[in-house]
Amino acid sequence: MAEHGYEKGRLDLPFVGHCTFGKQPICTDWDNIAADAAILGVPYDMGTQYRSGARFGPRAIREASTLFSFGHSGAYDYEDDTVYLPRDKVRIVDLGDADIVHTDTAKSHENTRFAVRKILKSGALPVILGGDHAVHAPVIEAFDGRGPIHIVHIDAHLDFVDERHGVRYGHGNPLRRAAETKHVVGMTQLGIRNVSSSNRSDYEAALGFGSRILSVRQFRALGVARVLDLIPAGMNYYVTIDIDGFDPSIAPGTGTPSHGGFLYYEVLELLKGVAARGRVIGMDLVEVAPAYDPSGITAFLAAQLLLNFLGFVFHNRS
Repeated sequence: MAEHGYEKGRLDLPFVGHCTFGKQPICTDWDNIAADAAILGVPYDMGTQYRSGARFGPRAIREASTLFSFGHSGAYDYEDDTVYLPRDKVRIVDLGDADIVHTDTAKSHENTRFAVRKILKSGALPVILGGDHAVHAPVIEAFDGRGPIHIVHIDAHLDFVDERHGVRYGHGNPLRRAAETKHVVGMTQLGIRNVSSSNRSDYEAALGFGSRILSVRQFRALGVARVLDLIPAGMNYYVTIDIDGFDPSIAPGTGTPSHGGFLYYEVLELLKGVAARGRVIGMDLVEVAPAYDPSGITAFLAAQLLLNFLGFVFHNRS
């Protein structure tokens, strides 16, 4: 069994030291990313249409993730009787953030694509902390030539708007932009619900692309196992999670909360199934806006979900 860090004379509690994701090592040399997974913040929220603040999402998620840094030799899950993310077998590094240039969407997205391509070139799994959902577009564009990719999308909103008043890269557009790439060949969009999600033409466009769309109520009626059966097996999966896919009772810290959302274990069990069904090649979690959640539970949810999902991904790879 691997030696515990505190056996070397340093307890290293969550509130001590550098605030990286899960207190994992920092990597500032993006040409030498020697890791299995690389964390990248994209603190961009100029794509929001209502309440901004997701630019502080990466910092909040990192801060919350230190709570889950006690797993010195990995995280033992009693229910699964499995040790996830053992540090002697899975190496995670935190790259910091893509550079965001205020008011310059094109440059900010260019910087995001640049950073993601560095991760992909290294062979590490990109784990993206948003930022608003607009960041998904440049991230998935960076996977050009690495298809075919099936996107699993968890969200309250369809995000399939084409263009409104010239806006093509807002947080209502990213899945439409992804559908226009050659390497994305399909989508499963889950949690879509109620008012403000999108208009009929966007739904028709998504269905025309081949998306499978399920609301939270439809998801629950089917159950996780049957929903997983609707996702093409054996694919490369990119998973994009908008925190407003969850119910505001457990994720109030977001710019566009929508009641009637998912609860934690519904999504966790889905992600566990996705990790076993094919190969997860990238993920992002977006729209955490900590200013609207003084309790911090939204960021804790985001951090806990990502760490568990990473555990599932690398357990299945091994």
